[in-house]
Amino acid sequence: MNIQVVQNVQDINCNILVVNQFEGEKTNNEIANHYAIDKDGFDGKFGETYLLQTYDKVPASKILIIGFGKKEEFSEDRFREAIAKAVKKSMQMKAKTVAFSLDGIIFDYSEQFVYGVKIADYSFDKYKSEKKDKIETVFVQANQAIVSKAEIVADSMNLARNLINESAQVITPQFLADVAESLDLDVRIYETDDIEKLGMGAYLAVAQGSVQPPKFIHMRYSCDNPVKKVAIIGKGITFDSGGMDLKPPSSMLTMKDDMSGAACVIAAMQAITKLNPDVEVHGIIAACENMIGGGAYKPGDILTAKNGKTIEVDNTDAEGRLTLADALCYACDLGVDEVIDIATLTGACMVALGTYASGIMGNDENFVKTLIETGKKAGERFWELPIWDEYGESLKSSIADMKNTGSRWGGASTAGVFLKKFVKNVKWAHIDIAGTAYFEKPQKEFIEGGAGAGVRTLVKYIAG
Repeated sequence: MNIQVVQNVQDINCNILVVNQFEGEKTNNEIANHYAIDKDGFDGKFGETYLLQTYDKVPASKILIIGFGKKEEFSEDRFREAIAKAVKKSMQMKAKTVAFSLDGIIFDYSEQFVYGVKIADYSFDKYKSEKKDKIETVFVQANQAIVSKAEIVADSMNLARNLINESAQVITPQFLADVAESLDLDVRIYETDDIEKLGMGAYLAVAQGSVQPPKFIHMRYSCDNPVKKVAIIGKGITFDSGGMDLKPPSSMLTMKDDMSGAACVIAAMQAITKLNPDVEVHGIIAACENMIGGGAYKPGDILTAKNGKTIEVDNTDAEGRLTLADALCYACDLGVDEVIDIATLTGACMVALGTYASGIMGNDENFVKTLIETGKKAGERFWELPIWDEYGESLKSSIADMKNTGSRWGGASTAGVFLKKFVKNVKWAHIDIAGTAYFEKPQKEFIEGGAGAGVRTLVKYIAG
């Protein structure tokens, strides 16, 4: 989809002209006001639409009214959702050119407009015989600089969605490594022997049950005189069977999405290369599969992580935190100022927050709050969860430094406490996207499938 910024939207020759209506008010288009509002009583409730012919009275073939609801309840999130609904309606009408004539909005909508249209325009139809009709060009009056930047972020977000939606037979650790190497970055791929030399015993244990060898991916964006150095770590389990503690079939069906954190980091790094912030950024992924087999790690095994801490395996399906443990040790050794890890880590987080917010916690209150506020501006929600030491009580082991799982109660926080044990001398935040990474049915502006959770926030935090 091509987004063109123009000045006189209502003069554009297009298939559909979209105008907005706040509930109980008029639009900025006389035809819409006469036919839809005055004659048919369309009242502009949020998300409702009204389509009418223009009878050649304006350059557009049709006018689509999108209800914005009550003005006092309107927000950037509602705006993005409404724009997405208008795009989807236009796609149903097989429109190729759509112009948006927006009125009465008190905030600069440029960024959220781009996210709305790009999220709605997305489809993963690679394996479909029949492809969905796509809009070719969208016209809008907006801030060109903001639109251009948001397009970079949205396109990277859709890269993440493609990676998540692909099947696990395609998205192997090697595939992720290949995608990382295709970016305009300094990239190093550590093979099994290298990982062993680094002392990453926890990560290697998870990988050893699969015929697919692990790939430890380190992407680096550098600049002159960086104002700070940041590492972003994405959980990269390209398929999670649960290991010897095998998942039930219904839980395993969507486990191709267990690399959503890795997809987010790759996508964010792609955007960063194009936005050129004055921040040094390290993108890190410990990619592997968690499979069963003769060589798979087992409950009761004792693993030694990169920092020398020993871990008793209580459950092989708590594998993500084991790979992240070694990745966190590696990141902290890089001399960075801040570390952010993002992962589909715990079902407990999904139980707590559902599919509308990601969990976040860390070792620096201001750092966590800054990320939450950045998320709000980017259009993503984060809810801070506690990371008190008491949650670590259930991780105690009688034969090792810790177990990899604890009580089922407060499971997301317990996982956070586990990860914290592998963080040293940096500000750190952990983001759990278990509920927001993949939607099993359409939700707001998203279709079912991968959502690219975290991309907008990470890029906005790093590149502004």
